[in-house]
Amino acid sequence: MKRFLKDALVTIFLVALGAFFYLRLGYAPAAATDSPFPLEKQIASMALRAHISKEGLAKPDMPLTEGAMMEGAKVYREYCAVCHGIAGQPKSPTARGMYPPPPQLFQGKGVTDDPIGETYWKVANGVRLTGMPGYRGSLMDTQLWQVSMLLANANKLPPDVSAFLTNAAPPK
Repeated sequence: MKRFLKDALVTIFLVALGAFFYLRLGYAPAAATDSPFPLEKQIASMALRAHISKEGLAKPDMPLTEGAMMEGAKVYREYCAVCHGIAGQPKSPTARGMYPPPPQLFQGKGVTDDPIGETYWKVANGVRLTGMPGYRGSLMDTQLWQVSMLLANANKLPPDVSAFLTNAAPPK
């Protein structure tokens, strides 16, 4: 048993030492254009799901109205569109240069099937290792909920909100 414990400790030490030198000697991917770290996606996704689950999902304290979605569209255009795009427009140079690539929220599935509280959590807190900033402290809570409601309903937007997002039409 002593031999087993000794071997286990030596193995742990050697793995830690190998990881240290892997990082220290510059072998680990560091540029946004590099391939991902081994298991990077799995570790980041697992940590994010566990953290959101542990905190629980908040619920909006405002009704879903066309006005709230229009305000969310204004926030989205100003703060989110540069990375997450707008329907019918190509990815921005910013989005093309990011790793992992930011999801284009108005093309394909987006986040309309995510609980609104999960989207709110991501907008408010950001997501480590993705380039997604946290906007709590930069935007008002009302704005965080408005953009979250917009994204949760991106597949069924009122015509005026959709027109504002795609054509930069002035809001009414």
